Amino acid sequence: MPLNAHRQLPRAAAAWLKTPAGRVAILIVATFAARLVFASALGLGIDESYMVAAGRKLQLSYFDHPPIAWWMAWAAAHLCGSEEPVVLRLPFIALFAVTTFLMYRLTSALFGREAGFWAAVVLNLAPVFGISSASWILPDGPLFAALLGAASCLVAALRSNGRTAWGWWLGSGVCAGLALGSKYSAGLTILGAAGFLLTEPTSRRWLALLHPYAAGLAASVIFLPVLIWNAENDWVSFLFQGGRVAGWLHPLRPIATLVGAAVFLLPWIWAPLLVCGFLALRRGPTDRERWLLVCLAAPPLVAFTAASLWGKVLFHWASPGYLMLVPLLGDAVARNWRSSRAVRTCLAGTTGFVLLGCSLFATEVKFNWLPAIIGDFRPGRDPSLDVIDWTSLRDELAQRGLLARPRLAVAALRWSDAGKIDYALGGRLPVICLGPDARQYGLTARHDDHIGNDVLIVTRVPFQKIVGQYWFLFDSIEPLAPATILHAGRPALELNLFLGHRLHQAAEECCAS
Repeated sequence: MPLNAHRQLPRAAAAWLKTPAGRVAILIVATFAARLVFASALGLGIDESYMVAAGRKLQLSYFDHPPIAWWMAWAAAHLCGSEEPVVLRLPFIALFAVTTFLMYRLTSALFGREAGFWAAVVLNLAPVFGISSASWILPDGPLFAALLGAASCLVAALRSNGRTAWGWWLGSGVCAGLALGSKYSAGLTILGAAGFLLTEPTSRRWLALLHPYAAGLAASVIFLPVLIWNAENDWVSFLFQGGRVAGWLHPLRPIATLVGAAVFLLPWIWAPLLVCGFLALRRGPTDRERWLLVCLAAPPLVAFTAASLWGKVLFHWASPGYLMLVPLLGDAVARNWRSSRAVRTCLAGTTGFVLLGCSLFATEVKFNWLPAIIGDFRPGRDPSLDVIDWTSLRDELAQRGLLARPRLAVAALRWSDAGKIDYALGGRLPVICLGPDARQYGLTARHDDHIGNDVLIVTRVPFQKIVGQYWFLFDSIEPLAPATILHAGRPALELNLFLGHRLHQAAEECCAS
């Protein structure tokens, strides 16, 4: 080895870190560390608590969504022997590091490495991508990674031949299957890929070959467990998701859907994404790379905006469509970074805004400093309530000796409260849901298993309503002293407790009513 080799290596490493690939590596490491800190400050949200607690019983699929996110949380809990929030969120945080790399690779393949770097930056700055989907236990995390993996493989497949083509097409199919195994809406993006093959002249030749159909077969095989589970459970998951957008016509609701998406993405990121998408749409199939992204983005954006005419559409549902527009914005930033001071100012300001917002939110959840500034909140009005774990409920029930009471079940009236209670109790008592909206609890927490047992009802509703609705389920219902959910030592929510003596057979009839 040359005598000056020890000097050349650090210089080479420093030079590499200045390249787009090196800067992406720094971005991935820095954001991974920041998300670990952020995740450790927050309790599990409503959906997270529900997925972790209801997902303790491993299934081929689940009521709300396909299984991959549920399996990830289950695996983290069992491998680490812990249900601490940061432990459960760790696979999702690590997966978003992969998502960032895949965004860089996809955009680099289409528009160059500099564009790839800026696309990765935009991905991490948009809250719906870089905060919630990047660090929380949600189906969107594995969905985004799988969609970007499928798109990256598709780009390589379209440019390849022979055996290499087979590998890339099958890789795209496998990733598409993983996307479907994360969330049903992945089917819209897959539909967009088929639309691209039909409308782009150069790529249309693939439809006469076996490669795309082999990719579709691979995706179907991976999705097969979800179909089997649904067939065994009367297609309940498909019926539930399909029924969420059924209702009366609401002409103004698409505007609310778009405004909500703008808030989730940040308006100054949302608007440029749509502008880039519109410009690419105007170019049409003559610009192959941009047309591919438009075809992948359009189905989720159009479908969920249109669906909001008839039903309530959550603002993040269309995020896979916006995800596929991020490479276009990354390319625009790369072309204007040096010449436009406004672009540099916007990115710097957005970085500061996101970091400040996350810091304030995390410290408020951890330390509850806001009441010291504006005064105590009324019970149930704490803005951080959704990400506070109900561990104080577990401690209070333990102090009263209820956790050690034999043959006692705990009941909530909604899936959301059942998830919070079940996660807090850590499996020490079985949790069921007496109300009509039980979701996964209606399939795995059977009421028949607890007939004849006493049931501790934990709810926010008063005694009169409990007796009026559920009197026939028990020999008698006894009110107990309420329990208080604490947020950093301050009362945040009061829960009413009732002891139902001897659960009757009629429980399932109640849930169906």
